[in-house]
Amino acid sequence: MAGKSSIFDMIGPVMIGPSSSHTAGVVRIARAAIRVLGGMPEETSITFYNSFARTYEGHGSDRAIIGGLMDFKTDDERIKQALQIAEETGFKYSFKSIGNSSVHHPNTIKLILKKGNRKVEVVGESLGGGLINIAEVDGFVANFSAQMHTLIIKADDVSGAIAFISSVIAQEKTNIATMSVSRKGKNDLACHVIEMDSGIQPITLEYLRSLPWIKELIYIPDIDL
Repeated sequence: MAGKSSIFDMIGPVMIGPSSSHTAGVVRIARAAIRVLGGMPEETSITFYNSFARTYEGHGSDRAIIGGLMDFKTDDERIKQALQIAEETGFKYSFKSIGNSSVHHPNTIKLILKKGNRKVEVVGESLGGGLINIAEVDGFVANFSAQMHTLIIKADDVSGAIAFISSVIAQEKTNIATMSVSRKGKNDLACHVIEMDSGIQPITLEYLRSLPWIKELIYIPDIDL
């Protein structure tokens, strides 16, 4: 994103591990993903692409992703024992690796998370310095940083939807920093991803959820990922 660099951008996060891309960024991708799911998963499939596929064990990305899925922060000492803790708690996961994918960023992870009857797919990219991009959610283009309050709205592709959602958010007196909309086909379900400078009230979220053309709403507050 354009604009001034923050201290976080320049020096990166406080973290466990040798590499901000392979540890801190990985932890943050996982912590963003469990917020898309709505809680810690019961079962996870993890696919590492390109550079990650070749180095995830040596650089500790395997421990970082499992630690993040258990909601450990980047500086949590338990990340070093994350695989052991997962085994002791019965957390089910599997690793896959694809070393040469021209369509993915060099440091990409795909997560398929299951909790009860709910299942989500999240594709995240580690950009360096602990910064991340959540590139896809359930096959829709997402492209959010997980550094701001974020709304993910899946809705029928109805006329005026973008203007209506924007007007509701404007009533909260919060500024929309970025907005993207993607769909899988004409008149198909659309996915709105909105990053905001400040949060919105629960009553507004419930109002949006009550609209018959909005099929799913996920709200990720501004938290320390």
